[in-house]
Amino acid sequence: MKILAFVDMHALLKTFKRLKKKIKKQKPDVIVCAGDLSIFEQGLSYLLKEFDKLKIPFLVIHGNHETQTTMKKICSKLKNTVFLHKKSYILGNYLFLGYGGGGFSLTEPGLKKISKKFKDLIKKNEGKKIILVTHAPPYKTKLDRLGKDYCGNKTIREFVEKNEVDLLICGHIHENYGKEDKIKKTKAINPGPYGKMINI
Repeated sequence: MKILAFVDMHALLKTFKRLKKKIKKQKPDVIVCAGDLSIFEQGLSYLLKEFDKLKIPFLVIHGNHETQTTMKKICSKLKNTVFLHKKSYILGNYLFLGYGGGGFSLTEPGLKKISKKFKDLIKKNEGKKIILVTHAPPYKTKLDRLGKDYCGNKTIREFVEKNEVDLLICGHIHENYGKEDKIKKTKAINPGPYGKMINI
């Protein structure tokens, strides 16, 4: 499975064009956006439609620059786009789980509420690779470190530690674009706006 993952594009058309070239050249099986596709929803509809035109499954969550309501509404009208927030998507032997929004708090009550549903889905799909997509990074990793401090999310880290997650795709902290880390056996990546091809 070839996943082209990116995050925090913030409606930069130059970045989009560069990413589009990478997608056409490397031909991923699926494209994943971990949020902040826009700048406070400016350019959101246009970009979602442009990604949809690529005719590759496009899984997206909202970041702190989009609302759940707007993202869900636009995605519902698109053929190849899945709004993954609080949802799952199966592609072959891979189960994708998504939780969007946030990025500024140490805990996420909404993720705690849905964690049982996600746990059940993981159990039902035993043998599949599990990919979790969040906007906020997990706590105490290379992905959430700013100077000597950590500003990531403890709920995301707790979920990863308690479940068999193979890959975590996240973002939000611009200073950590391109960084990777591990939580137990889970590979955690901030792919940045220009995207990263992940083979899993």
